[in-house]
Amino acid sequence: ADDTRAVTLTPRVDILETDDELLVLLDLPGVAPDDVDVRFEDGELTVNGRRASGPVGYSRAFRVTERIAADKIVADLKHGVLTLHLPKVEAVKPRRI
Repeated sequence: ADDTRAVTLTPRVDILETDDELLVLLDLPGVAPDDVDVRFEDGELTVNGRRASGPVGYSRAFRVTERIAADKIVADLKHGVLTLHLPKVEAVKPRRI
């Protein structure tokens, strides 16, 4: 029997916060850069990725409470790890007085 059902996995993630940004690291082994969809809308970050070899995909969603400069988000996929830089807007960055 040929089993063609899709399997969706929840990838492991690390989230680090600095004064300037949130850094999100997701494990997406076997996913090519063209097969990743990252969206940030209404304070929700969603990541979907599809592996080229078979019906396995990854999906993860986060509610982001920090105010993020959505137009400055940068994504990079290397060696199966997706790195997302979510810069904070200037108003929420701490400042020294």
